[in-house]
Amino acid sequence: MTASHVPVLAGELIEALDPQPGQVAIDCTFGAGGHARLIAERLGPTGTLIAIDRDPVAASHFEALAAEVGCTTRFVHASFADGLRELLAEGIRADLVYVDLGISSMQVDTWERGFSYSYDAPLDMRMDTEQELDARTVLNTWEVRRIAQLLREYGDERYASQIARAIGRVREEQEIETTSQLVDIINNSIPVKARFAGGHPAKRSFQAIRIAVNDELGQVDAALPLAWQILRTNGRFAGISFHSGEDRRVKRFLAARAEGCTCPPQLPVCVCGRTPEAELIGRGIAPSAGEIASNPRSASARMRAARKLREEEDAV
Repeated sequence: MTASHVPVLAGELIEALDPQPGQVAIDCTFGAGGHARLIAERLGPTGTLIAIDRDPVAASHFEALAAEVGCTTRFVHASFADGLRELLAEGIRADLVYVDLGISSMQVDTWERGFSYSYDAPLDMRMDTEQELDARTVLNTWEVRRIAQLLREYGDERYASQIARAIGRVREEQEIETTSQLVDIINNSIPVKARFAGGHPAKRSFQAIRIAVNDELGQVDAALPLAWQILRTNGRFAGISFHSGEDRRVKRFLAARAEGCTCPPQLPVCVCGRTPEAELIGRGIAPSAGEIASNPRSASARMRAARKLREEEDAV
């Protein structure tokens, strides 16, 4: 495992999930396998690790891990929502389900994938290299108003309208094809005093475009109910997020399942009959100062976890 592929909140994830020998664990976003390796070591020869990832490169990392760990292993090449649907259709149930949302270091560090504003590369940003939509298509064909909206909603970009209008002007003259072209457009759209007020001026826009290309928030919305459904009673779920939109979705999903009686407080007895489906494990667990110092990419990470107390009354 290289330094750039150090799994974020690894110790906290192990503590929250508490993997035991013989259990079935599903890693919904395998990546380079950092978290999966730690889980697999604790499942033992009678346990099973199922990994899901839509990035074809992840398959080679999985093959290497499968050859080294003692548990039964399986890889599903799919988005994590589609992968969970496939496993549910097979009747598989799990004791542990976890998801590491957002982009992986493996993807950022592969220059030609076009995820990073630090390198000149073709505009791509696809997690699944077999899908049709890429960043180049978004920037050259989407309406300017739609681009402004995604920059604002997914990147919290203050200058979204200015950047989107500049993209529209540039593409009238020539197609936007590289990350360097996009960085120049962003730089020229932001006032000089604001360019480095919050880190690299292109950071928020690149994040927003990547989220749109890969429908990341839509994937979270689709996958969370499936992840909960596939858990057995007393099974544990954990989600690590790096973006407020992801974290908000995980937080609300788990909080709704941890909610008990909703009767007005003036009623002497409960009449709604609602009991919690989940027990929260910690609240918004963040990386330690030491982890952030050794791995700055972990700074924005938040983990939320819960234990499933009972089966849902209405299956997804």
